[in-house]
Amino acid sequence: MPTIDRRTLLLSSLALAGLRAAAADAADARAKQPDGAVGMPAEGAPFDFAWLKGHAQWLAGNPYRPGNQPLPSAMTSLGYDQYQSIRFRPDKALWHDAGLEFRLQFFHVGRGFVEPVRLYEVVDGRTREIQYDPSLFTWDGSGVNPAVMRGHQGFAGFRIQFVTNWQADVAAFLGASYFRAVGGDTRQYGLSARALAVDTAFPRPEEFPRFTAFWFERPAKGATSMRLYALLDSPSVAGALAFDISPGGTLVMDVDTAYYPRKPIERLGIAPLTSMFFYGENDRRAANDWRPEIHDSDGLAMWTGAGEWIWRPLVNPPQLHLNSYFDADPRGFGLMQRDRDFDHYQDDGVYYDRRPSLWVEPKQGPHGGWGKGAVQLVEIPTVDETFDNIVAFWNPAEKPEPGHELLYAYRLYWGTVIPFGPTLAHVLATRTGIGGIIGAQREYFSWHFAVDFTGGELGALAKDAPVEAVVTASRGSIEHLTAHYVEQFNGYRALFDLRPPDDSVEPIDLRLYLRVGGVPLTETWLYQWTPPPARERGLTHG
Repeated sequence: MPTIDRRTLLLSSLALAGLRAAAADAADARAKQPDGAVGMPAEGAPFDFAWLKGHAQWLAGNPYRPGNQPLPSAMTSLGYDQYQSIRFRPDKALWHDAGLEFRLQFFHVGRGFVEPVRLYEVVDGRTREIQYDPSLFTWDGSGVNPAVMRGHQGFAGFRIQFVTNWQADVAAFLGASYFRAVGGDTRQYGLSARALAVDTAFPRPEEFPRFTAFWFERPAKGATSMRLYALLDSPSVAGALAFDISPGGTLVMDVDTAYYPRKPIERLGIAPLTSMFFYGENDRRAANDWRPEIHDSDGLAMWTGAGEWIWRPLVNPPQLHLNSYFDADPRGFGLMQRDRDFDHYQDDGVYYDRRPSLWVEPKQGPHGGWGKGAVQLVEIPTVDETFDNIVAFWNPAEKPEPGHELLYAYRLYWGTVIPFGPTLAHVLATRTGIGGIIGAQREYFSWHFAVDFTGGELGALAKDAPVEAVVTASRGSIEHLTAHYVEQFNGYRALFDLRPPDDSVEPIDLRLYLRVGGVPLTETWLYQWTPPPARERGLTHG
């Protein structure tokens, strides 16, 4: 059976630790309030999304309750391999003997996953709680007597499997409000999504809302999609979510959400995506490994409400970066892995060339699109590929307040082939290095950029077409700007140097596209480059 990798364990453990820290001010309520099952529908009671939204709204109108009793120390002190050895028995999977196209297996609590979730099946509109029993799992190799779990809730999350391959996952939900999925063309996990981000990238602990309960709607025989519901809760917000999951070469999730703030939220992240960028061809500041590139995603793609396509290569910055790309009614955004060449990674263990991209397509609501706001990109310094350091989400301009109902619907596409992309030429690669003219003595420091474009009309242009590169910089000056055709990838390469204006290490924003006769030929390339400190600005190296 597939396992959960160390980075996922670490990430989710940190998220849960952040949630516990955020909930510390409510600790006194734990002994005074009933547990998290209060208000849940009784066995056999009717259930639908309207009920779940009403329940989330009721929760938001009451003080936050951190929830469940502590786990036995034997479970929280498990090592990585010990935790991985606690496996769900495949013959106990939900719908194993029902002749359906889907089955569900469950994750056990332990190690960093200390907050259990309640699981329910919905049949003909009525609920049945799935009862935890240690005998549903194998414990060999864990060193733990399963009897320690008597009287505890033991489910931490679940994995979804499909009829095309009962030995592989198509999606998994585990830790805080995180979930991941794969496209059928690779069956490869990579970046993650989560339900909601609250106050990300502030100089204080981030709050991580968590799923507290799930309902699985039994699909009809022959159905190739399944529906599940989730209840979300945190000190700042409660929410209800519905997922329609359709496996395929590109796995599709339709997500409907309703959020109810308990208190004002300064920075709300809708449809947050989380990934890893250690280093790549454009940013080798941290490159200390034998592999040429290490990343789950190499860029943020955006399709604005005005129809512009933007490509922003990711970086591993020397300090935390938060960028806001303002828009109104965005058509989509996503963290992408465009580079699919194995030779560029040389990793035959985790196969970064196969990692899925993830695209968010906002849906029209009763009042139109998503309105005004910004796609926000957070880049966090990392010294290791096991840390997810990239976050992207939609931040609405209107700040959430208690008593509001926030309704967002969107579609997620997971896979190597996303059904959206620019009709103009797109960025193929970004490379950087020391500037100046080769063979000439450098008299000052500058940094060189080479940006390759392919697709669109570029391949059909006359080889002597007057293609022009248009570059702007927020600071500094542009030098040695050219654009020329490159036969090897049937596209154009834009080359330029950026000369910083001073010894400042403040980031510089760059914008580039190609045009001919005033007509754009390419999507827009955006980049944020941080000059090195003055002591590192040698004239022979960067």
